[in-house]
Amino acid sequence: MKKMAGLILGLLLAFLLVSCQAYKKVPYLQDTAFVNDTEQSVRQTGVKVMPKDLLTIAVSCSTPELAAPFNLVNSGTDAPQQYLVDNQGNINFPVLGEIHVGGLTKLEIENLIIDKLKIYLKEAPLVTVRIVNYRISVLGEVTRPGSFVVSNEKINLLEALAMAGDLTIYGMRDNVKLIRTGQDNKQEIITMDLNKAETVLSPYYQLQQNDIIYVTPNKTKAKNSDIGASTGLWFSGVSILVSIANLLISILR
Repeated sequence: MKKMAGLILGLLLAFLLVSCQAYKKVPYLQDTAFVNDTEQSVRQTGVKVMPKDLLTIAVSCSTPELAAPFNLVNSGTDAPQQYLVDNQGNINFPVLGEIHVGGLTKLEIENLIIDKLKIYLKEAPLVTVRIVNYRISVLGEVTRPGSFVVSNEKINLLEALAMAGDLTIYGMRDNVKLIRTGQDNKQEIITMDLNKAETVLSPYYQLQQNDIIYVTPNKTKAKNSDIGASTGLWFSGVSILVSIANLLISILR
């Protein structure tokens, strides 16, 4: 009897240990005290414009007629003209001609255009630059995978996952991949651990346009997929054998 009680107690302790280990993989941003106690000097420099970005650029001043030549609109609509950044990082802007904007932030582009307009306008104009096609994609083990347009051109990793409905129970919180294309078209793949609070200090925590997030499935999902495929093959094989057996019985009668 005592041996049986000891065996049951051991099994309960083992179950509790496994449960505790499993729970540690669930909550986001553990050990927040480490982050709160860490001196943070992360400087937000702004999103940099890249090739294939679509920009809208609005120029305004106290005399609208003077700014009109610099504000093209699409024919038949009042929508502002969009400027496609080419592979060399250039755009063709009315009157000013070719301007190199690749690798610059929106603020830097605005100041650059203001400086170039000095010879055309007596007063300093207001220039507003927007990235029209700022979007990110979330794939893998999330509730609603897909591509999402970010209207305010600012989003972090957790906000992107929230837009996709958060991770499913099969998503690995310690193995989230960030795929990023740099200014030189070089691909980067960075692994992010959502269990660690220090992830918010990573330079990759703040996303850029065209970033792709991939949530890796855990072993349970992989096993379930294998079981489903194997079961389907097994049933198919059995069905074929049954059909052949019935055929042989009919022939031999």
